[in-house]
Amino acid sequence: MTVTRRRVLYIPGYDPFHPRRYRELYRKEGAAQAAISGYALEQRKGRGPYVWEVTAEMDGAHVETEVEVLVWSDIVAGSMSRSILATYGQLVRTAWAYIGSGALFRLMKLRQGPVIAALYPVVFLLLQLVVALAIGAGGAAIVSAILPGVVGGLVGGAIGVGLGVVVLRWFKAKDAKVFAHYLMHDYAFSARWGGANPPQLEERMAVFGETIVAALGSDADEVLVVGHSSGAHLAVSVLADLIRAGRVPAGRCAFLSLGHVVPMVSFLPNASRLRADLHLMAGQDLIPWVDVTAPGDGCAFALCDPVAVTGVAPDAQRWPLVLSAAFTKTLSPERWNDLKRRYFRLHFQYLCAFDRPGDYDYFRITAGPLTLAERFAGRAPSPSRLTAPVNRYRSMAA
Repeated sequence: MTVTRRRVLYIPGYDPFHPRRYRELYRKEGAAQAAISGYALEQRKGRGPYVWEVTAEMDGAHVETEVEVLVWSDIVAGSMSRSILATYGQLVRTAWAYIGSGALFRLMKLRQGPVIAALYPVVFLLLQLVVALAIGAGGAAIVSAILPGVVGGLVGGAIGVGLGVVVLRWFKAKDAKVFAHYLMHDYAFSARWGGANPPQLEERMAVFGETIVAALGSDADEVLVVGHSSGAHLAVSVLADLIRAGRVPAGRCAFLSLGHVVPMVSFLPNASRLRADLHLMAGQDLIPWVDVTAPGDGCAFALCDPVAVTGVAPDAQRWPLVLSAAFTKTLSPERWNDLKRRYFRLHFQYLCAFDRPGDYDYFRITAGPLTLAERFAGRAPSPSRLTAPVNRYRSMAA
């Protein structure tokens, strides 16, 4: 057991919410997991607004961990249009980006869940539009029947348009329950640049890299970078940049990706930078990389090797070690029944407590006495993982 001090740097997915959400999630779920697994976990405020400290007593060892959220929620919030018309414009551009490039049909050869999740906002928003048009047309027809002639037509048309707008606004006000607008913004963010990162995001990723380098210069025994959902492919690129620059000492840094959606980006024509980063991370020997997904997570490309399916695996591929969180085994039948239809909640289960924990335990990994490499040493990858290269676009940035 080699870790007494650890730095965890967490990169969230496409999430506009304040990072305190992750601090409170860690506090609540960590306490629940500690009670289930029989170890001690205490959390307190850290040195910065997005930092918290964790003290753990596990397996007879005392470990101090500092967890920091690397924030890009402001960029996410800025990419979310408040205009309903702009959202429908995003729908058209995003559908064309995936259908016109052929990426959607390639993605269908992988897992159905995330493809359905990608189509869901398109279908749901179109249904909302149909309902709004139907109600607007009905209102216009009624007014025109009451007030015949040109005046009736003009008044009816105005009322019809007004009713349609009111209906669309009502749907948007209820989006916290259905996530149609939110998911549309999410997919549109990647599709707008065809898989390339916008300049503002590249600048923020450079800041993330400096934060990681500073952590590597601390007295931490392990610097663990965790990327969840869209944060997984951001972490891949940040770490690849640091390796190219020779800024990663051997044996100090590890990478845990959770619930990745890498193919949604790497399958797009302009994602050559990400494909090059995946290629590099798969063959390097400085940063062990463990990728955890679960077939029960319909929003992730479960057990898809993100490097191999993208078609950029090096001849001597070392990483990632693809493992399953196996929700149907690590959650009791009662708990699984409660969660199995809460698709977006399941996408965050990797960060939560399991009432029948297996070898994947987020809190043992982030606060326990073993490094990521030690914890999974000798583990074989999941036999159900997908590795067939199905991506059409395989060019890599120089």
